[in-house]
Amino acid sequence: MQTSSLSAAPLCTELRFPASSSISTAMASIESLKIPHSLNNFSFCQREGRLKLGLRANRRVSFTCNSISRIESPASEERENESAGSASVSTVYVPTPPNRDLRTPHSGYHFDGTTRQFFEGWYFKVSIPEKKQSFCFMYSVENPAFRRKLNPLEQAQYGSLFTGVGAQILGADDKYICQYSEESRNFWASRHELILGNTFTAGNSSRPPNKEVPPEEFNRRVLEGFQVSPLWNQGFIRDDGRSNYVKTVKTAQWKYSTRPIYGWGDVGVKQKSTAGWLATFPVFEPHWQICMAGGLSTGWIEWDGERFEFQNAPSYSEKNWGGAFPRKWFWVQCNVFEGASAEVALTAAGGLRGLPGGNFENAALIGIHYAGVFYEFVPWNGALEWDVTPWGHWQMSADNGIYRVELEATTDDPGTTLRAPTIEGGLTPACKDSCCGVLKLQMWEKRSDGSKGKVILDVASDMAAVEVGGGPWFNSWRGKTTTPELLKRALQVPVDVDSIFSVVPFLKPAGL
Repeated sequence: MQTSSLSAAPLCTELRFPASSSISTAMASIESLKIPHSLNNFSFCQREGRLKLGLRANRRVSFTCNSISRIESPASEERENESAGSASVSTVYVPTPPNRDLRTPHSGYHFDGTTRQFFEGWYFKVSIPEKKQSFCFMYSVENPAFRRKLNPLEQAQYGSLFTGVGAQILGADDKYICQYSEESRNFWASRHELILGNTFTAGNSSRPPNKEVPPEEFNRRVLEGFQVSPLWNQGFIRDDGRSNYVKTVKTAQWKYSTRPIYGWGDVGVKQKSTAGWLATFPVFEPHWQICMAGGLSTGWIEWDGERFEFQNAPSYSEKNWGGAFPRKWFWVQCNVFEGASAEVALTAAGGLRGLPGGNFENAALIGIHYAGVFYEFVPWNGALEWDVTPWGHWQMSADNGIYRVELEATTDDPGTTLRAPTIEGGLTPACKDSCCGVLKLQMWEKRSDGSKGKVILDVASDMAAVEVGGGPWFNSWRGKTTTPELLKRALQVPVDVDSIFSVVPFLKPAGL
């Protein structure tokens, strides 16, 4: 661990490339500056000092985390002096290119301009194995058709719709921060790409951005707010004092670049929609898309008076959108493992979601990326089962006809209550999370008689993110997926929705 005073040389060297630069040129420069190892064939094995996402047994991943001396200056001085410190890490800003590699379907903003009940939420996580700490960034917008809180006439016409934009962070030592505004007039997002931002407080005489801007321009125009893309995340927020039920920090500031490694699918092919091609239609809501199952992030986060620096830290992103969150759900995610010979990324979840007509269904999936290959366990290619307690224990198993997977996660951590968009109360406490889950993950290739055969994966972690939400959670939830045969067959049809709409782009739905 390194420490330094804030009066030394620049802490982070930031490079920018103009939008006219080729992405290959920019990425080549990034690799020479911030990823000092080979990434050929997307291999991250810890062979001859090369980096990997997972860990070999008894070997820690070679990410660097430097903790800088505590900061006593007020928020405005923190922003002015964000370059202070000793040269340690280099953040490289690259404008989001069109038609980027590893872009998943549904990366864009799904708001269609109507007044129907609607939310969209985005989740970005960075794990720092050397410090056994993770930072989870959560952004959300509710009912953006109304840029301000509804007036009495609008409430009479549309009902009690909650509006606004929220930014939450669950960070080091399970501390939390949330800034929320009932107005969304300074929120913006790209219709077809994972790019969004919001200004809570603008700079003096500055107009809030309405699109992705270079980092130094963002710093001039935004005092409190954020902007995020597949390659970049930066912001500064101030806790709004509404979360007296958890340990909070007063302010948080961050700036880091990301190199996506996995989207949602095999490396080198077109990426997949997490919920299948029917997610194009607003029927089975809420929808869910893993945007980046695994990536490498480099930068810094100022948190509770301490600056956390990281190089090539495992990172992850996903999103939800629709009318409301599921009635009840659970979730497990991890991309820091011990015992793997190559990189591993896991996402597993289940929920009780609404259907047209007021009915509900069990939905679940397990997705594993391992050594460049995607292993998918979803209701339309097999069966999933789970046993999840109100808190502390998550167990799932699945069979897709070719492979079988079993996972178990536990935690003694009490968890931290987070907010989620709800119909009943807007952005309100609705779930509990921890990034200290102890996880065991196993996967086998099946024999012809259906029994477990060759072991494909047998790994463990003590940095899994775990969550339960909604309710009620009076006791353990034991469930399994049951998909109607007609729907299962429909989802098995390889429909390339994106290619269809490329012929008639003016009909392409928002977000796709």
